[in-house]
Amino acid sequence: MAKISGNEIRPGYVIEHDGGLWVAVKTNTVKPGKGGAYNQVELKNLINGTKLNERFRSAETVEQIRLDLKDFSFLYEQGDALVFMDTESYEQLELAKDFVGERAAFLQDGMMVTVQLYEERPIGISLPDQVTLTVTEADPVVRGQTAASSYKPAVLENGIRVLVPPFISAGERIIVDTNEITYMRRAD
Repeated sequence: MAKISGNEIRPGYVIEHDGGLWVAVKTNTVKPGKGGAYNQVELKNLINGTKLNERFRSAETVEQIRLDLKDFSFLYEQGDALVFMDTESYEQLELAKDFVGERAAFLQDGMMVTVQLYEERPIGISLPDQVTLTVTEADPVVRGQTAASSYKPAVLENGIRVLVPPFISAGERIIVDTNEITYMRRAD
């Protein structure tokens, strides 16, 4: 672990502050007319998700945390748990569904995910940015609807509802953004 001064904190840095692990979401260097400059940092707690705004002066030091990133393969769902396998050691890891959140619906057999570990404890997970899914239901196109936002609702094979362009019909495969949960394009 490395000590860094308060004005070196950048978005994405993980620091130890007030006994917890925090990730810097936004930073803003402020130089007031009187007094010394400081770094205004918006922090998000990695464990419980609470947010905090904190001022760090250049004389203050904080502990920058290095997270281990490990690749895991999704195996199966078991009740309220999701089971992943370490691709190197073949050890299995169980994570609660609420740990992954609503994006758990995008998990597919064998999908590779990256798990962020701190002292061998999982604190975050990142799925691929895009997945290919089949449309199971799509509303028919309404003729004469020429408004710019003429998207229609559709249901995907995993039960998620997204808005798709009028030319998409049931049975087609589309690519969905897993971060925004939005339609991107038709799959090849």
